[in-house]
Amino acid sequence: MSAEPVIRVRDLAVRFGERTIFEHVSFDVLAGEIFVILGGSGCGKSTLLKVMIGLIEPAAGTVEILGQDLASASMEERRALLRRLGVMWQSGALFGSMTLLENVEVPIEEHTALPREAREMLARARLGVVGLGDATGRLPAEISGGMAKRAGIARAMALDPPLLYLDEPSAGLDPITSERLDQLILNLRDHLGTSIVMVTHELASIFAVADRALFLDAKEKTMTALDTPRHLLAHGPEAVRSFLRRGGPEA
Repeated sequence: MSAEPVIRVRDLAVRFGERTIFEHVSFDVLAGEIFVILGGSGCGKSTLLKVMIGLIEPAAGTVEILGQDLASASMEERRALLRRLGVMWQSGALFGSMTLLENVEVPIEEHTALPREAREMLARARLGVVGLGDATGRLPAEISGGMAKRAGIARAMALDPPLLYLDEPSAGLDPITSERLDQLILNLRDHLGTSIVMVTHELASIFAVADRALFLDAKEKTMTALDTPRHLLAHGPEAVRSFLRRGGPEA
């Protein structure tokens, strides 16, 4: 794994009116790393993810993505940066009236000038990577939750981004489907070199895929730990160890 950061976050704070969600958050995400953001309800996990994509402006601090400071980036620079990011939201966020193939084609059509045949070929390849090569013509309503998550990842990977954001990819899935999704995430990192930032509270996924995990504490309104999941389980603050002991592996 390269030591070069693909994301640099420094002294980040997010506030909605008088309410502080979190503050004094600083970390790097390294190239080729699976970086997990975890914590209890209301700690700001998904909010932090949205700040790291540029969807929410922080009250303080800086976010640098792939060498670009989001705050100082022009609209054109942000658009170019977003082309290099892939995002899968918790629900999969597929367009219900489109087939899986058409869904994956959306970012390809939006960000490239490829002709239709080339767009379709690329979309089929991405669906093949996530094991949905035989489901290209199906609608989101015709597939399972696990398939929808994989289709969402295929669309996020459509432009072969070096950086992928996953929001609760295993939420609502049965253990077997969740394990298969974890393996897919590991394959994306191991075989494509994709750097992945993942928000999750699923313990099995945390211990299965995370190189490092950052813990946000809703009460303290800041990050309280950052290390490998097993190190946090054995040596982290009590609140972190308690969180990770909920059925997690022994230290």
